[in-house]
Amino acid sequence: MRDYFRLLYFAKPIEKFAIPYVFTTLLYILFNTLNLALLAPLLDTLFNSRTSQAIATTAVEKKSWWDIMANFRSVTDYYIHNYGPQKALQFVCLVIIASVFLSNIFRYYSARIMEDLRVHTLLNLRKTVFNNVMNLHLGYFNNQRKGDIISKISSDVQVVQFTVTNTLQVVFKEPVTLIVYIVLLFSISIKLTLFSLLIIPLSGLIIAKIVKRLRAQATKAHETFAYMIGYLDEALSGIKIVKAFNATEYVKGRFHQENVNYSNITRKMVRRQQLASPVSEFLGVMMVAGIVYFGGSMVLTGQSSLTSSEFIAYIAIFSQVMRPAKALSDAFSGIHTGLAAGKRVLDLIDVEPEISNKPNALSIPSFEKAIMFKDVTFAYGEKLVLKNINIEIPKGKIVALVGPSGGGKSTLMDLVPRFIEPQTGQIFIDGIDIQDITVESLRNQLGFVNQESILFNDTIYNNIAFGKPDASMEEVIAAAKIANAHEFILNSENGYETSVGDRGIRLSGGQRQRLCIARAVIGNPPIMLLDEATSALDTESEKLVQDALYKLMQNRTSLIIAHRLSTIQNADLIFVLDKSMVVEQGTHAQLMAKNGLYRRLIDMQTFEE
Repeated sequence: MRDYFRLLYFAKPIEKFAIPYVFTTLLYILFNTLNLALLAPLLDTLFNSRTSQAIATTAVEKKSWWDIMANFRSVTDYYIHNYGPQKALQFVCLVIIASVFLSNIFRYYSARIMEDLRVHTLLNLRKTVFNNVMNLHLGYFNNQRKGDIISKISSDVQVVQFTVTNTLQVVFKEPVTLIVYIVLLFSISIKLTLFSLLIIPLSGLIIAKIVKRLRAQATKAHETFAYMIGYLDEALSGIKIVKAFNATEYVKGRFHQENVNYSNITRKMVRRQQLASPVSEFLGVMMVAGIVYFGGSMVLTGQSSLTSSEFIAYIAIFSQVMRPAKALSDAFSGIHTGLAAGKRVLDLIDVEPEISNKPNALSIPSFEKAIMFKDVTFAYGEKLVLKNINIEIPKGKIVALVGPSGGGKSTLMDLVPRFIEPQTGQIFIDGIDIQDITVESLRNQLGFVNQESILFNDTIYNNIAFGKPDASMEEVIAAAKIANAHEFILNSENGYETSVGDRGIRLSGGQRQRLCIARAVIGNPPIMLLDEATSALDTESEKLVQDALYKLMQNRTSLIIAHRLSTIQNADLIFVLDKSMVVEQGTHAQLMAKNGLYRRLIDMQTFEE
């Protein structure tokens, strides 16, 4: 129940929708009930079954205000007595047409308001979930399947919105409809209605048993669907590798198996859901049959004062009682499914970002002196990656990180923008602990070019201006020229408005990397973080971009991870990392002279051109 009330929060301001919904629904129920109440007077008029004496007696009787059928009969009797059966029939038909028209008008507005509430709830919920995901630290995504996150934001949220909005029907529309029908039944025959109420709880008990296990099955179905979506995303992302290794049939087989698992669980859940409806309908028919037998016997033997038309009207109204009862059973089964999805969504919302701004964090306008690591240690779980790192990166220097794979180079670089945080030790910028600096102002001082050329399915212009949405065309062109990208952009189909496709698939590897370099350049950051920035470039483009980067790096601090000698040999300072520690440091010439690990790496052609 706690989860439900938390989900209901996303429907706020719910009164904006609930009040008009209640009003239109009440009017719909009123006119819909009126249609049924007119059945007995209509039958009396058609078959002229009431004598003049009965009509005169009815005219004298005092009617209860809630006895709708009796009050309408008195009106039709008046028409029959004064204008004849033909006019009475005409009057009843006109009232039925007007009543049906009004009931459907209010039914439409009621449904429209409910749909507005669904859309409003979905908007708020999906926005909250996505915003929270975007605020999470990078380490969270390393431990989660992307498909599971996508499933929660798309599929699960969609299911949840129906759970929240259907509650209004469960707690208001259907119960009120049921109560109005029962009141109408009591007005016709108290004895018959009491008899029928004795067997309604039996129907509810049986349906409750059917839907009891739905929530557990729904949870399993959502988890399996998320796993299938994750595998689909992996297959599409690695389609080139799949083709290259002739693994198409293997991938097809694995996806088919995931699809079968999901289908089997869904089939079991839907079977149980769909069982509630025919069971409730069958029980309803049994109840109607029982009423027909019990009530019909009373009418035939004269034990009841009901006329034939009243008894037929009673049966017709009682058959309608099962519709809201059936809707309630369907709604409860849907709510169980929705709450299972809601639990998964709320779990994602409840994940707290491990990296956030302190209450009184500072905003730094610029970078002036140095970046310093002091006794920094970092581990992924039990795996130690960095141990007691003490290095200083002075302003305006080009600093390179080299070493064997797994030595901690990328981890050390990720610590600077606070993508991750050390278990022990401190990192300072201009003497200020970066944990005392706002994340936004810290990252404003940094430019990034990753080893992966990550682009978005958008235009070249928007990809370059990604970190500076208000950038002018002149700024974008200037950044593209520095990255040696301007010429190939002009030769593209639509120039800077050319779409790069999903993950930049329409461009070559070198072109993608040059756009990433242009994206880093456009903000003119004082610190550049380059993780194998030229690895995807051909020899000619690499030389041109490298020259541009060196010009850009003048009077700028650059931290580079590289495996190519051409990238690092002109660095002002080189740190060699191995087995979680800095084992050597110095210039290229100094490290070559030491004849240590750095020299061995070059001799093994780890950095060969």
